[in-house]
Amino acid sequence: MANRARAVPENVEGPFFVDSTCIDCDTCRQLAPHTFGDTGEFSFVEAQPRDAAKTRSALHALIACPTGSIGTADKREVAEAVADFPLPVAGRVWYCGFNSRKSFGGNSYFVEHSGGNWLIDSPRYVERLVGRFAAKGGIRYIFLTHRDDVADAARYAQRFGATRIIHRLELAAQPDAERVIEGLDPVELTPGFLAIPTPGHTRGHVALLHQDEFLFTGDHIWWSRVRRRLTASRDVCWYSWRDQVKSVALLGRYSFEWVLPGHGERAYFPREEMQGQVARLIAAVGAG
Repeated sequence: MANRARAVPENVEGPFFVDSTCIDCDTCRQLAPHTFGDTGEFSFVEAQPRDAAKTRSALHALIACPTGSIGTADKREVAEAVADFPLPVAGRVWYCGFNSRKSFGGNSYFVEHSGGNWLIDSPRYVERLVGRFAAKGGIRYIFLTHRDDVADAARYAQRFGATRIIHRLELAAQPDAERVIEGLDPVELTPGFLAIPTPGHTRGHVALLHQDEFLFTGDHIWWSRVRRRLTASRDVCWYSWRDQVKSVALLGRYSFEWVLPGHGERAYFPREEMQGQVARLIAAVGAG
């Protein structure tokens, strides 16, 4: 839990605060951008929330924070906000929250599906989520984009008897995974779920396209609030920037409306506009 005695001095006065354990993962700024700011090294409370909606968003950020670095004076409101998770994204897709320090605060998602529910990357293992997933029919598949964001996938797989899916080149992160993706060709895992190998950030990174609408991108691409466009970063490319550029170019073959990343902002655009955003990204990384 956050400790007010260690609160960073940049916080404005009020009930919410960030303490010095913050790892600058960006989770809080994605969930409550009106409340939290960025020094470049850690987050801080830039403006105390002034209405019920912004307060709720700040509470969601507190709950999702992977390091428990956000605090507030009203513990009763925290307990109420916990009941909101997972948070709806669109359709039958949900944001799990409870981000894990093991994945440096990476986002994970839950997809309700008649053929079995999916977990894309993994949140912390918490009984609150276990109960909500169970109420929605459990988890049949756990898709892992790459080695960095597996977090507590094994515990969720054991609890629900789920099939974990990961690329052969990332298998060291989940050596007993039940299904292994081979090679660099796209593969339909089940109807409506297409695995698209996107090496670059890591050697065996894979994105997941659901129903030609939702692209779960792991750490491949994301929306940049600073650049106001889709982006990929050479600075966090652990394997090969050259391969990353090639993988970005591959996305021009597909049609979707949502980019749902592990790290960075999610993005929605109507289909044709999203195609334009992807074309702009391909041009930007190709030129850089």
